[in-house]
This record gives sequence, structure tokens and C-alpha cells, in this order.
Amino acid sequence: MTLTQTIRPASALAALAILAMSSVPAAPAPISAGKASYDGTWSVLIVTQQGKCDRAYRYPVRISNGLVGYAGEASFNVSGTVGANGAVIVTVSRGSQSAKGTGRMSETDGSGTWVAGSGDCSGTWTAERRS
Repeated sequence: MTLTQTIRPASALAALAILAMSSVPAAPAPISAGKASYDGTWSVLIVTQQGKCDRAYRYPVRISNGLVGYAGEASFNVSGTVGANGAVIVTVSRGSQSAKGTGRMSETDGSGTWVAGSGDCSGTWTAERRS
């Protein structure tokens, strides 16, 4: 059984939404090909701090040319960007459920906050570069 088979849909949304939540007011532009210092595979830890979503999950995420996507197999959608300044904005959705996250990346790690679209759950996320 894989990790994605053991999680509930709301947990998956909350987990990946975390790779996107700090107080960033506007969506950043994707990184240009010459400045793809954030590109690669990242391990993202999502922690619920408020609400009844699952406590924590770790997920693989891929950044390619400033675009954020899920690096595993799952039945949900992940879309987002990392700006040249490291600002991250991500949306995760499945059916009528969604979560949004914001944060900041460096070349080796990242962190931020997330909130479920319903507002029922929220928390923090951290990321570590894997490749």
C-alpha cells in the first residue's frame, strides 16, 4: 500500500497546500529558465495546527521552471508557482475540496502556512530539497 492510498482526500489537500502558505500578497511570476534554482524534487511535511484534519503527512513535490506539481501518484490536482524571489503560492483540489498555501523557498528548504478552502483546518509546512 502506498502513502497516497492510506490518506484521506482532505489530508492530501491539506498536505500539499502547505507548500504554499506565508503571507505573500500577490502571485509570483514563475522563475525564468536561467534562474531555476528551486527546480527539483522536494520533500514537504505538512502539519495541521487547527482543525480535525490528519495531524501530519510528508509528500514528494516537484518544481520545474518555477511551476509546482505533485511528484507522486494521486487523484488530486496541484498547481502553483515559485517566484524568482522564492515566494510560493499553491492550490490543491479534489472535487469540491481545496486548500491554499503560501510560503517562501530558499535553494535548500522552505516553509509557510496553509488553510483548507472551507477554513476548517490550517497549519504549517516545511520543505527540504531532495534533488
